[in-house]
Amino acid sequence: MEQKDVVIRFDNVSFSYGDKVILKDSSFSVRKNSKITIMGQNGAGKSTIFKMIMGTLKPDKGNIFINQNLKIGIAEQMVPRHKLDLTIKQYFESAFDNTNFNIDKKIHEVLEAVHLEVPVTKLVKDLSGGQKSRLLLAYALIQNPDILLLDEPTNNLDIVGISHLILFLMEYTKTVIVISHDADFLNSFTDGVLNLDVHTKKVDQFVGNYYDVVQQIAAEIERQRLLNARIEKSIKDRFEKVNKLGGKSVAMRKLANKVRTDIEEDREKMVDVRKEDKTIPSFEIPAQHCPGEVMTINAVEVLKDGKPITKQVDYHLFRGDRLIIKGPNGIGKSTLLKSFLDKKGVKIADGVRIGYYSQDFSELDFNDTAFNALLAVMPEMDKSKMYAAAGRFMLSGEMLENKVESLSDGQKGLLCYARFMLQEPGILIMDEPSNHINFRHLPVIAKAIDQYKGVLIIVSHNEEFVSQIKINQELDLESI
Repeated sequence: MEQKDVVIRFDNVSFSYGDKVILKDSSFSVRKNSKITIMGQNGAGKSTIFKMIMGTLKPDKGNIFINQNLKIGIAEQMVPRHKLDLTIKQYFESAFDNTNFNIDKKIHEVLEAVHLEVPVTKLVKDLSGGQKSRLLLAYALIQNPDILLLDEPTNNLDIVGISHLILFLMEYTKTVIVISHDADFLNSFTDGVLNLDVHTKKVDQFVGNYYDVVQQIAAEIERQRLLNARIEKSIKDRFEKVNKLGGKSVAMRKLANKVRTDIEEDREKMVDVRKEDKTIPSFEIPAQHCPGEVMTINAVEVLKDGKPITKQVDYHLFRGDRLIIKGPNGIGKSTLLKSFLDKKGVKIADGVRIGYYSQDFSELDFNDTAFNALLAVMPEMDKSKMYAAAGRFMLSGEMLENKVESLSDGQKGLLCYARFMLQEPGILIMDEPSNHINFRHLPVIAKAIDQYKGVLIIVSHNEEFVSQIKINQELDLESI
């Protein structure tokens, strides 16, 4: 690789959040105009690498070299909370330090590029999840970046939105670095992978499309295991010889000492086998016992041409019913789910507990600890039960002591599922429940949702995920 083609280089970079080591003497480089995926376990530090590229975080050790003549733009996972009350025009204006007199033309161009049709006077907070995802990409593009960073860009996008994004990235001529758990999406445009291992704290670089690299990593793991197995067998055989040699003579003792020295040298040759992503074990979401009719939906509000319209419907949900709500981005699915929480247009039986998974984790208090987030939903306090539930979702005791905001988005998602286990809800309302979750965990989560015996109301554009859940009722907001 010619040095002039390198736009980003990490040289022996180490970084820690307090006692938590994220990177340890890691090195990698990114070529100009390449399409790179960063993969790794939840909480491994993928988003941290983005922050270091952006310069908002500095390495504890080592050096980061970035071509200073190149501009970097980032499309984050979620719109920052302090910008939600801005209009779309004000949001784009915030991307520039100085007044941009050509801003209206630029806004029109980037909104067209991401296929988003909304008035610029609309508040950012009033956009749907899918519209916000497109807006985040447009926000990065309006800065005309030479290096484009995308953090989970397919979250909340429908099939049409993902298709547009794939086509855009395939035609994009500049450098792109993507974090995503959507394997099919990544495979459509990736030409290289940076794999961050949460155990070794290293970044390994691979060339090839996403599926090729996954196979390369699996082959490397197997090679390392075989190498270690051969060394271990050799060590065992020589230990047996040393024991037989004993101390029968000076020569024998010298030979035994030499064998011991050789054994120690071979131990040092054993490689640290890369640990694959752990998958959460099977779990159950217990359902609160709710006899009779649990929930009635009488009216729903949808957005037609940007205007709210109330439609009368008639849905009666009993224990075990599963309702999927469908419709394109921008029709108001997320808003509708939130209105159910406020009992708008619905009747919910007395005393029914509602579990809620939102796109932006608005049900969590980011300033409180993860420990309290779990404790708050338990019908009866039982700390041993709480720690057991957290452990199933790879949330350690140390993580529970930290504020929710310090968790990665993947860990926040797993925290929500731990809450459902402890809450034992009578109704589960789930808005894109596969968002932010490592793809290895998704079959386990889908099985738990499928086996849930309460009332389920779900919105999801992830067809593969939904196909694993038996649905018996459907509400299509576009056809009512």
